[in-house]
Amino acid sequence: MKSNYLTSVSFSEFNLSPHLNAALSESGFNFCTEIQQLSLPLMLEGKDIAAQSQTGTGKTAAFLLGLYQCLLNNPLEERAETKDKSPTELRALILAPTRELAIQIHKDAEQIGANTGLSTVLAYGGTGYESQRRAIEKGAEILIGTPGRIIDYFKQGVFSLRKIEVVVLDEADRMFDLGFISDIRYLLRRMPSPEQRLNLLFSATLSHRVMELAYEHMNNPIDLKTESDQIAAEKVVQRVFHPASDEKIPLLLGLIKSLKPPRSIVFVNTKRVAERVQAYLVGNSVSAEVLSGDVRQNKRQRLINDLASGSLNTLIATDVAARGLHIEGVTHVFNFDLPQNAEDYVHRIGRTARAGASGEAISFACEEYVFSLPEIEDLLGYEIPADQVTDMLLVTPEKPARIQRDHVKPRGGPKRKRNPRHRKPRPASSKTS
Repeated sequence: MKSNYLTSVSFSEFNLSPHLNAALSESGFNFCTEIQQLSLPLMLEGKDIAAQSQTGTGKTAAFLLGLYQCLLNNPLEERAETKDKSPTELRALILAPTRELAIQIHKDAEQIGANTGLSTVLAYGGTGYESQRRAIEKGAEILIGTPGRIIDYFKQGVFSLRKIEVVVLDEADRMFDLGFISDIRYLLRRMPSPEQRLNLLFSATLSHRVMELAYEHMNNPIDLKTESDQIAAEKVVQRVFHPASDEKIPLLLGLIKSLKPPRSIVFVNTKRVAERVQAYLVGNSVSAEVLSGDVRQNKRQRLINDLASGSLNTLIATDVAARGLHIEGVTHVFNFDLPQNAEDYVHRIGRTARAGASGEAISFACEEYVFSLPEIEDLLGYEIPADQVTDMLLVTPEKPARIQRDHVKPRGGPKRKRNPRHRKPRPASSKTS
């Protein structure tokens, strides 16, 4: 790891359980990131925190270590087996805005908590409804998931929140964007009072509405920010082009041809544009797939794994993929469309330059979306350097490829053709011959 990514503070300096220290050592984690160094002492003292940090700098490991240590400090002497039809008594709940982020948190939790004896269960929409339900009913202690699926199970009495000791809200600003905040408030109000639990809120950005939520449902949270307090990761090289709309495809092809990124993500604002971009990339010998909101969960995971393994070079994504994707080695992010929300820009470019690596974020500010640029630069606190669109960068594209799409079957199955022999006779004409 690079020294400018990690601090000189070792995890061994904290009063962590030997089980957690062993898991950290086995994973090769010896020194803290800045956000871990700042947040761990507070969490270990039982203090609530609302923490802002750059994406990809270890927030997940920070709140998992705080959560596990809190539960280990208060062991249950006896845990009765869950009886039929009685709800599982959860000890901790972690809420994430997207399926991908929930899956990543669960993966990290199983790694960090492997030797603790504490059970974790994952719940998210789109797949595995009954299997996830059965896993919770077996007696989970830590539930990780998305608000929609979790509140569904809660209202059915699958689990109880009466004995929650730790609650974590990850990417709370995105919860607002996706309309989950009413569900989150509903869940928080059915837990023990804020003074009786540890409340942790982590996000790459902390807006006024997020802090309002924190002060309403947390116990005097400490507003925590890293010393650099930069919105975007320091090692992301950003630049912006101002192409005409009909120059965007030639410019993207030219940049991919010249930069030859081994792993890249192209962000667009709509599924229709994503499919158009894919057709041109594939038609011009660039391997590319589309990740949008209606892609089936098993295919979503396959695409993410393909990009991580290098068998796929380019992933074209809507903002559903902007958060929660931790894919090593993504060198370039292309904003084919500038996002209309400035915070979405931060999370898009955070898919590169993760864990101390460097990366590049290139944005196209065309006439349709250039109006988002001032808001993005206001959030960043500086202007993004602009590059000129030159003839050398523009590639004349070959014809777009025809892509076989996954079609969703209409409800009710295919319409049955009517036998013409069974047609009802037409009514007699009122006209007389």
